[in-house]
Amino acid sequence: MTARHEEIADELRRAIDREQYTVGSRLPAETELAAHYGVARGTIRQAVAALTAEGLIGSRQGARRVVLASRRSQTFEELRSFAQWARAMGREATGQVVHQEYRPATAEDAIRLQLHEKERVLHVLRLRGLDGEPVLLERTVYAGWIAPSVERIEPDCPSVTQRLFEDTGLVFAYGEHVIDAVAAGAQDSELLGIRRTSPLLRVRRVTTTREGRPVEWSDDRYRGDAVSFSVHNSIANNALARKTTE
Repeated sequence: MTARHEEIADELRRAIDREQYTVGSRLPAETELAAHYGVARGTIRQAVAALTAEGLIGSRQGARRVVLASRRSQTFEELRSFAQWARAMGREATGQVVHQEYRPATAEDAIRLQLHEKERVLHVLRLRGLDGEPVLLERTVYAGWIAPSVERIEPDCPSVTQRLFEDTGLVFAYGEHVIDAVAAGAQDSELLGIRRTSPLLRVRRVTTTREGRPVEWSDDRYRGDAVSFSVHNSIANNALARKTTE
């Protein structure tokens, strides 16, 4: 027999999937959920803990829980982080900062992050893996206002998105993505364990807060034999999804 907290967790997952609770919105308070389901608050806490472990919602001390993602195929509209996407597939995501430093904003940084040239920004080179295998190299530039919070995160943190939410309440809400193919350079090949000039899928993205304030822009390079992107079109929907290759 399924435990009551597991049933409630599944009902909440379905509610998130059908966007009754959208990404960036807050779940009802524990007392409201307990009254709605006719259970004790402890049962609600167990259900919510399961969703938190899956990366679907985030929890901060003294604050209501915020929806971070859904279980559906990874869409760029949802901006689910690499780690959240991996957990949703039952995979283990890893991350390791290879190098980070402050630099003056270039002309490109200034345009993408809506800054003045020469403003200080944080450049981070991060290697991401699935089940211990390197699959993604991220070159991310963070705006100065969020950079100190990013700098404090431990180098092997698997989910920067989750940690920034826990530490600052930041929710990545909107983004623009450009996808193309590039040949692996010397640094790409060394860190990803592939031959130089091997094809890589590149995603250049800018993410912002719900208010439209730029947080970061990144050049993400995926190994072509590990991750692919698919587009599902309909008259009412045009969602781009990320998936692993078989």
